[in-house]
Amino acid sequence: MLTLIGLLTICSLVVLLLVGRMAPILPLILVPLAGALLAGFGLEAITGFFTDGLGKVISIATMFVFAITFFGVLQDTGLFRPIIGTMVRLTRGNVIAVTVATALIGMLAHLDGAGATTFLLTIPALLPLYRKLGMSPYLMLLLLALGAGIFNMVPWAGPLGRAAAVTGIEVTELWRPLIAIQGVGVVLLVALAVLLGRREQRRIASGAGGADAGVLVESHHSLHEPTEEERALERPGRLWINGGLFLLVLISLFAGVLPAGYIFMIGLSLVLLINYPGGKAQMQRIAAHAPAALSMGMIILAAGSMLGIFTGTGMLTSIAQDLVQVLPASVVPSLHIILGVFGLPMELMLSTDAYYFGLLPVTLEVVASHGVEPASVVYAMTIGNIIGTFISPFSPALWLALGLAGLDLGRHIRYSLWWMWGFSLVLFAVAWALGMF
Repeated sequence: MLTLIGLLTICSLVVLLLVGRMAPILPLILVPLAGALLAGFGLEAITGFFTDGLGKVISIATMFVFAITFFGVLQDTGLFRPIIGTMVRLTRGNVIAVTVATALIGMLAHLDGAGATTFLLTIPALLPLYRKLGMSPYLMLLLLALGAGIFNMVPWAGPLGRAAAVTGIEVTELWRPLIAIQGVGVVLLVALAVLLGRREQRRIASGAGGADAGVLVESHHSLHEPTEEERALERPGRLWINGGLFLLVLISLFAGVLPAGYIFMIGLSLVLLINYPGGKAQMQRIAAHAPAALSMGMIILAAGSMLGIFTGTGMLTSIAQDLVQVLPASVVPSLHIILGVFGLPMELMLSTDAYYFGLLPVTLEVVASHGVEPASVVYAMTIGNIIGTFISPFSPALWLALGLAGLDLGRHIRYSLWWMWGFSLVLFAVAWALGMF
């Protein structure tokens, strides 16, 4: 009976997250509560489950609230805008240079882990250049999506935070082995950008596109002009100080000198003191980024309550035990690897929340009896899935990108799916060879 209630609870949760008719925190809170009550647990027991679950994610939620605010304030200072603008100008209309720059810009712009910011910074800058050269804007979106997918592995981007909430592993501990995969991804993406650039060059030269790709075209396109309010917030004279602070925070996270949440608390305090002196100006910057920060923090806390109930009631254990009886014996120990191989196509069917809060907990329980470490499960399922973040119709940032570029979702999927899945599988193979799962 507990297995049946658990499956009903998880399926209801996934469906509500996919339908998107309500904010994610509502099903994350209410559906597990209903399941626990249906399974016969009283309010005192549920209180214990809630307390235990919240205790496992509070540090992660703290990290997200301060990390998102820190990077938001850094964006306000204009730290990345001149770097991206310079890279756009340096391409000088060479098709291969444009594709390589697009890949690099996509990764650089996603250093804050926010997809919406990535596309807002890059598409207005790059789209006129692509149109002038007769290049496909779908190629631009593919390269930006791949770059953002690689840097979506940073601990403040979202997926790792969700995985950390589910497993209870410190998010920076999960991230450190992934740095090598990100490094490989950067090299592979630059190589792929050269390959796709040459292919695009041939397509344009054959007359399928616009301008002759063999001719260097002088380009003066720069970033989309900031508003007066945005200009007032920029601090070009403190570019190197802000850049140094940014690197110091990254190094501190990698070295683990302090808890991640505390590092971002200190980083936020310093970036505010350096760039926006005065209590009123500082509170305005905090208030400007509070919606995004609180939204992610609330999701993580709501997920903690959900996982506390799933674990405390024994639903996940019961589902896993019964699932092992149904699945072929040869499949069970490798379930996380099988799911990882097909992780990217699953982006077309599952939202990020559904994948990490619905599928990952069950998989962890299923393979645990075979001695598979939780971190191994996370790496297999994350690396196999994360590159496809911005091909998913459940990604709000992707819809923003499509709107900015005037593109069609169906054509983006047809153009990008096989390249992105192939790229994902290469990174998956590298991680497997490195013994990460």
